[in-house]
Amino acid sequence: MRIDIITVLPELIGSPLNHSIIKRAKEKGLVEINLINLRDFTTDKHKTVDDYAFGGGAGMVMMIEPVYRALEKLKAERTYDEIIYTSPDGEPFTQRRANQFSMLNNIIILAGHYKGVDQRIRDNLVTREISVGDYVLSGGELPAVIITDAIVRLIPGAISDEQSALSDSFQDDLLAPPVYTRPAEFNGWKVPDILLSGNTPEIEKWRHDQSVERTRLLRPDLLKYE
Repeated sequence: MRIDIITVLPELIGSPLNHSIIKRAKEKGLVEINLINLRDFTTDKHKTVDDYAFGGGAGMVMMIEPVYRALEKLKAERTYDEIIYTSPDGEPFTQRRANQFSMLNNIIILAGHYKGVDQRIRDNLVTREISVGDYVLSGGELPAVIITDAIVRLIPGAISDEQSALSDSFQDDLLAPPVYTRPAEFNGWKVPDILLSGNTPEIEKWRHDQSVERTRLLRPDLLKYE
């Protein structure tokens, strides 16, 4: 898989993409991640990539020309399955969507900045708009990292124990069950007996029941998919 991230601030997101699971996935050749500096695609001597909005109003807007040039250069080199724009008004990012993205070959993530990008880019070149939550950040760089991390950890081989990813919260529209480790008793607090029984079918049933109950209590909105 290849993920190209177009950003105004590549230095902001370089570090998170060079550690832990993402680092190992890159070292194994499972994913290639490239940071594309949008300022490299402007003809302005000051490397300006934003301008005032037509009609007035507060805030600046990402200019159409550098974004267009960056996208066209990348698209001339390969076919992309998705061109994603990070935006507060995009569709909510979910585990289900991360699963779908993880099966693609080539993705561009355009990190929104300022008051957003010229609408003509969104209308004509972006294939999907994604939001990581109902709040506003200083830019789309952190959402781009979140999306990338969620995708990469699902690529087969990225995690040594692939079953671990399949049992994460939201994979079945349920929260994960509680987990415990040694010692079996600490400070008078005991691990549930069922987990010490060795009865695998009963343990799995307990875990599923716990997932359903935790979801019912904490995120009942997810149970609409049951």
